[in-house]
Amino acid sequence: MLSKDPEGMQPHIRAFVERAITFTICPDCNGTRLTEAARSSKIKGISIADACSMQISDLAEWVRGLDEPSVAPLLKGLRHLLDSFAEIGLGYLSLDRPAGTLSGGEAQRTKMIRHLGSSLTDVTYVFDEPTIGLHPHDIQRMNKLLLQLRDKGNTVLVVEHKPEAIAIADHVVDLGPGAGTAGGEVVFEGTLEGLRASGTLTGRHLEDRSTLKKTVRASAGALEIRGASENNLRDVDIDIPLGVLVVVTGVAGSGKSSLIHGSLSKRDGVVSIDQGAIKGSRRSNPATYTGLLEPIRKAFAKANGVKPALFSANSEGACPTCNGAGVIYTDLGFMDTVSTPCEECEGKRFQASVLEFRLGGRNIAEVLAMSVKEAGEFFSAGESRIPAAHAILQRLADVGLGYLSLGQPLTTLSGGERQRIKLATHMGEKGGVLVLDEPTSGLHLADVEQLLGLLDRLVDSGKSVIVIEHHQAVMAHADWIIDLGPGAGHDGGQIVFEGTPADLIAGRSTLTGEHLAAYIGR
Repeated sequence: MLSKDPEGMQPHIRAFVERAITFTICPDCNGTRLTEAARSSKIKGISIADACSMQISDLAEWVRGLDEPSVAPLLKGLRHLLDSFAEIGLGYLSLDRPAGTLSGGEAQRTKMIRHLGSSLTDVTYVFDEPTIGLHPHDIQRMNKLLLQLRDKGNTVLVVEHKPEAIAIADHVVDLGPGAGTAGGEVVFEGTLEGLRASGTLTGRHLEDRSTLKKTVRASAGALEIRGASENNLRDVDIDIPLGVLVVVTGVAGSGKSSLIHGSLSKRDGVVSIDQGAIKGSRRSNPATYTGLLEPIRKAFAKANGVKPALFSANSEGACPTCNGAGVIYTDLGFMDTVSTPCEECEGKRFQASVLEFRLGGRNIAEVLAMSVKEAGEFFSAGESRIPAAHAILQRLADVGLGYLSLGQPLTTLSGGERQRIKLATHMGEKGGVLVLDEPTSGLHLADVEQLLGLLDRLVDSGKSVIVIEHHQAVMAHADWIIDLGPGAGHDGGQIVFEGTPADLIAGRSTLTGEHLAAYIGR
């Protein structure tokens, strides 16, 4: 039990471990994991443990002050590496920070640093949404680095939705015209000007700019946070209004997640919906995770006069050859495990006899192959009408997942898709406080508008919604904004603004205020 990360344990085991076991910092090494000999070796009074616990921007300054000719090439390389961290906007991290605590955007940028110092040329780099977790101020830095990689003689391929990142492209490839089965075609390729004039969905929305709401909602109480000092927070006191749409923003590393997740997420009545992996096996899919499969199985059973268990690939209806997995896994020992479609069921996961039972002219495998949008229409009328299933499908469509197929393994979903599928499952619950961490991740420009409508509906239904976000359209749509900063790491950790978006723009006292004013054309 103790060799596992507590987060990876099943809930009942984690509850037992947290109750029965106390984890404390090792008194001998003080958590540095180093021997006495390593801790006592020092340069200018600083041990390797001290150096690793420094903020990288401070460490870079310290290394710059070292003058030791015998290791001059080593120091030069080290300076370049540490400066790269600062350039890419990660100067607020420390080298001893556990990799598992990095956000997706931080992890991706850390990988980038390896290549920035590389002397290789004629290499093709592929970046998947490198702007995730970045404030508009930090996106400009990221753009510079991508252009540096290109100018060294490399090809840089970026999968991206942010207009600021698309703007620096030499060549744009736009896929569509829709999502899922309605997509998969190249609808435009060429210059940025050509994309604007192309009339494609991306081209039409490229210049989208939000406007401020004419009126903002009044709060109905507040959640108090007092003396928050986790990570870089400086004894922060704040009242977060309830019954409104609150956006928490600030540059990357300013302390947003520390404030909200560290002080709020563990409270009763607060549901935190992040982009982390969904706990479940590789057999799990949107139908099983959202509870959609239950009413579908019962409807199939009732229509055919058989047991509901037959319509589960994890129960009696499973193909005996692949045990309902749809694929056969071959463990090759020292190589990656190989999966091949099951020859018996042809990847359909069910016994042939089960596939003879139909509802509305479709068998269970055909239903699981449908997209959310198709299934929404299928279960809304006629013999196959199932109100409970239709309600769940409507929520999935509302969060912009109409293109997902019901039987798609959850392991194939992106972070943004995982967050939105979790949001869809919580939308049916009454009341409460929802915390969303960058819900615009992976969203096309056209889908952001849909997300804003959804956030409004959640607040209007009685929920309090707190969104950690950098997207200016979400900021402009907020009832209340909390801006952290002024910088990252030990330069941040303070509330630099709280109030309405209109007041933030009028004051222009923070980086966020300046970028938001520029975005809406003030």
